[in-house]
Amino acid sequence: MSSHDSTAENTAAVRTPKATGSGTLLGAIFLMATSAIGPGFITQTTNFTITMGAAFAAAILISILVDIAVQLNVWRVIGVSAKRSNTLGNEVLPGLGWAIGGMVALGGLVFNVGNIAGGGLGLNALFGLDAKIGGLITAAIAIGVFLWKAAGKALDTLVIVLGFIMIILMIYVTAVSSPPYGEALKQTVIPDQWSFVAVTTLIGGTVGGYITYSGAHRMIDTGITGPENISRISRSSIVSILVTGVMRFLLFLAILGVVSTGVDLTNEENQAASAFQHAAGTLGLRLFGMILWGAAITSVVGAAFTSVSFLTKQGASVWTRNIVTVAFIVVSSIVFTFLGKAPTTLLIIAGSVNGLILPVGFALILWVGWRRRDLMNGYVYPVWLLVIGTVTWLLTIYLGWQALGGIAKLWQGG
Repeated sequence: MSSHDSTAENTAAVRTPKATGSGTLLGAIFLMATSAIGPGFITQTTNFTITMGAAFAAAILISILVDIAVQLNVWRVIGVSAKRSNTLGNEVLPGLGWAIGGMVALGGLVFNVGNIAGGGLGLNALFGLDAKIGGLITAAIAIGVFLWKAAGKALDTLVIVLGFIMIILMIYVTAVSSPPYGEALKQTVIPDQWSFVAVTTLIGGTVGGYITYSGAHRMIDTGITGPENISRISRSSIVSILVTGVMRFLLFLAILGVVSTGVDLTNEENQAASAFQHAAGTLGLRLFGMILWGAAITSVVGAAFTSVSFLTKQGASVWTRNIVTVAFIVVSSIVFTFLGKAPTTLLIIAGSVNGLILPVGFALILWVGWRRRDLMNGYVYPVWLLVIGTVTWLLTIYLGWQALGGIAKLWQGG
């Protein structure tokens, strides 16, 4: 047996136990989905449903299509190369990976401020606590996760349980709120109004910033990489987006059912909580608060951990990463405390900022797939996927540019 054959055999032996188990790949899918389905996801969807009505369905559909195109390319390049995006950046151009990592971390910081705010909204709905105090409590518990390492597995279990509860609650609220399904279906393809800010915010909140890489980076850890796993990689990238898309439509329909009856939620401080209360009474409000808080603390931990992974070397010790992560959450808490913006505004701006960062990191992914076959283990990138990715990349640039004015207006409270 040649040394080459021996090496290949050993490599296969190492990969096989991980690559053949569906549970590990499901973990990557679930990580991406739960990263997207956070407090910003809930708050953004509620806010835009209230302001746009049934026409918001078109924005959801377009965002899902863009999200699928983005994740197909991101998972394909990272999966086939078996290299994280910041590693790819540094190999394309020394320092580029660190620069992109800095942008991702900055977006993650903004998003984490929104996540902490979402935690405050959740505890407000659950216990009636002041939103700012609730946010700081959420941040303190998230810090405790990194100081008490054994809590990680328990938190994973809690997230799964809360995820199922959230799905059940949304289906229930959708059913009892009786939304105008026909009108929603019609305006999915023929909307009577349009918003660049809405589309960019949804894209940023689903595949923007750190969320873009969360599932794909986790996939590398599972060992399901290389050209031989392309079908599983592609299928998983689509499923992860479809899960978030279904959740988005369910929440949209639930809120639409409430506002279509004439209920005015425009001036409500916690719009999503009020909508659930109108649809399912006090029980709906409490369950919503529990789910929103669970989504918030998971997103705080996920955003901090993933952002810091871009700022530390792969060989950094666990202690170093945890300390930097704790510092990241502390900074997010300080910004949340002193910025003085309403939580809902923070969550919407966070998604928009991530939407503006997306084109930069996505450009690197497309370049590696197109021009750096050496980093892709000799894999020839499909022309159709490159074309879809390029068109999507141009669209994200255009949408981001168009949304700049709207984001500035939101920041000013207009």
